[in-house]
Amino acid sequence: MTRRSGSADLPLHGGRVPPWLATRMSSLGAIITQAIVHHYGRDEFLRRLSHPFWFQSFGAVMGMDWHSSGITTSVMGALKKGLNPRAHDLGIYICGGRGQHSRNTPDELRAIADKVSLDGDELVRTSRLTARVDNNAIADGFQIYLHSFVVTSDGDWAIVQQGMNEANRLARRYHWHSAAVRDFTADPHTAIIGEPRGEIRNLVDSRARPVARPTG
Repeated sequence: MTRRSGSADLPLHGGRVPPWLATRMSSLGAIITQAIVHHYGRDEFLRRLSHPFWFQSFGAVMGMDWHSSGITTSVMGALKKGLNPRAHDLGIYICGGRGQHSRNTPDELRAIADKVSLDGDELVRTSRLTARVDNNAIADGFQIYLHSFVVTSDGDWAIVQQGMNEANRLARRYHWHSAAVRDFTADPHTAIIGEPRGEIRNLVDSRARPVARPTG
């Protein structure tokens, strides 16, 4: 696992996860997460979440169809349901989600920040910046409809969000990790992985910056 973040293209599927599977995913996801945190720490869990291939494998192990766009929604929803009741003990909090749940992210982040003495406004700024980058600065035709923000009591974070392209019936998932972000305007992703889907204008690629002209 040499790359920490990136994107993945997935077929856009409809439908819902049956209740029995949702319950199983929530329980299994929580157990796996607790094992990772116990043996390797919270930072390692964030690092793995921000790796698109590990995330895909994680969802398959939890019981979700490996190549479906629904893997993102179901995995993050299951983790939020399974981990948040244990958040105080684990030091891991999951905010946001799909649709309306994504719009609740700022309030959820501020509430968590008050509990564990973090800068809530800075977390909200990060949430909005990452959504803006993937929705607008990367002009790839995918509109964000899911935004999940995972933050630890230490202030480290990972973000998993997904966009939809209705024209080609595909979803694209984007991963972020605080340890890999140095500048939101210059290569904030350590990798972008996916099948070519026409021209992409990546305005946060460091090569997109204007070159300073010599004076004199």
